[in-house]
Amino acid sequence: MHCIIGIDIGTGSIKAVAVNECGEAFHNIQKPFPTIHTLEGYSEQDPEIIWQALIICIKELLSSLNADRITIVFSSAMHSLLAVDNNGASLTPLIIWADTRSAFIAEHLKNSSEGEEFYRSTGTPIHAMSPLCKIKWLKENSPDIFVQTHKFISIKEFVWWKLFGVYEIDYSIASATGLFAIAHLAWYKKALRWAGIMESQLSQPVSTTYARKDIVPHTAALLNLPADTTFVIGASDGCLANIGSFATQPGVAAITIGSSGAVRVCSKVPILHFPSMPFSYRLNEDNYICGGPINNGGIIIDWLLKNFLEIDAPHAADYDSLFEKIKAIKPGSEGLVFLPYITGERAPVWDAKSCGTFFGLRRHHTATHMIRSAVEGICFAIYDTLQMLEQRTSPIQQLQVSGGFTETKTWLHMIADVTGKKLNLVQTDDASAMGAAYLALQTLGIKYAIPQMPISIEPRMDHHHIYQQNFSIYKSLYPSLREAMYKLYNINH
Repeated sequence: MHCIIGIDIGTGSIKAVAVNECGEAFHNIQKPFPTIHTLEGYSEQDPEIIWQALIICIKELLSSLNADRITIVFSSAMHSLLAVDNNGASLTPLIIWADTRSAFIAEHLKNSSEGEEFYRSTGTPIHAMSPLCKIKWLKENSPDIFVQTHKFISIKEFVWWKLFGVYEIDYSIASATGLFAIAHLAWYKKALRWAGIMESQLSQPVSTTYARKDIVPHTAALLNLPADTTFVIGASDGCLANIGSFATQPGVAAITIGSSGAVRVCSKVPILHFPSMPFSYRLNEDNYICGGPINNGGIIIDWLLKNFLEIDAPHAADYDSLFEKIKAIKPGSEGLVFLPYITGERAPVWDAKSCGTFFGLRRHHTATHMIRSAVEGICFAIYDTLQMLEQRTSPIQQLQVSGGFTETKTWLHMIADVTGKKLNLVQTDDASAMGAAYLALQTLGIKYAIPQMPISIEPRMDHHHIYQQNFSIYKSLYPSLREAMYKLYNINH
């Protein structure tokens, strides 16, 4: 049997799924790893711990397979940055997307004469998440490390170097750096000059279907893999989630909610609008995945469990209990609206200084009302981003959903009701890992079947009408409160 292994290098875990040549998943595995928050705004990980988790995933998955041929393909989280020396040794921890230490640099660039030009050339929003701003921060704040750096790489490039001893980056991950000219599929020289680096300090860009069979011998032995195993470099997790969710046709969008969230569509051209900064990342030479990310998805649920229900280490039953509680509250939370910007926000406001807000509190509101309005706030953030996309592309009739939130039927119904659109739950396996596997099958010229949608959810239009009224208030909160948010931020920072 020929087995395709799709591996997603996420921000919280390694997820791997085994797929046959018909595109059917038959085994999966997941290995978590920690994020370290050493200082305010810092979000870092140890790349060696991630590498060890990857080794365990591959070896455990292989031990359960009966395959005479293996192809491995990668999905990866975007916007990570690692500085390495001439020997490939790490000079910094892995700085992940959630790290906001370069927020001031991003804000200054965004407001400069170069900001819009950089955004339109790279398709990457001007934000602290981007490696462009992280590199500039290192230059200004860690000059000793900066001058020692041989390469600035992502976590996927770190893994690829471990496997093959070369620095290569796929177009998809490259296009999320803020350093890559998406129209020309080459490093963007103006951004490199602004960051103070040379092209030689970055990896060689390659197609998302690029494959190698020359794994380093000792790494092949470590992984118990044949020396001629095929590896496909793959793409970013967001782009591959669209493939894994079968959201590559006009009028269809993919929604993912994990710790954060995103709304994405597939387009033949980039979707660019500087005020709201939708991203436009390369899926391949012919297609872009365009959309907007939100900061506050599952993070809000964990915050609610910890601070409202006093559960520090939640289990699946705790999430079920939370959503069971809020079913007793009517849609709209009886006049309570929540702005979910507890970690700042990306699309569509792109403001690290924004903050969360409960609006409309009255004596009749209970903790359960507040919990429900907070979940509704996440749905409103998704809807806000969806509307931003619809204003700049064709109307969206259907939403393909994936991520941890899909295991909660109450939440799925809320998304359908808030957006007023039909939802399709494509599969329970990780959409990015599955998308990677599908990409590998396409690369190998193998046709696979598109599965039937196991669950479809239609919006309840009476609920949608209620949510529309609350959403109009939600939309007004950030512009009305922005000045006060900045004053509060400056008092506390």
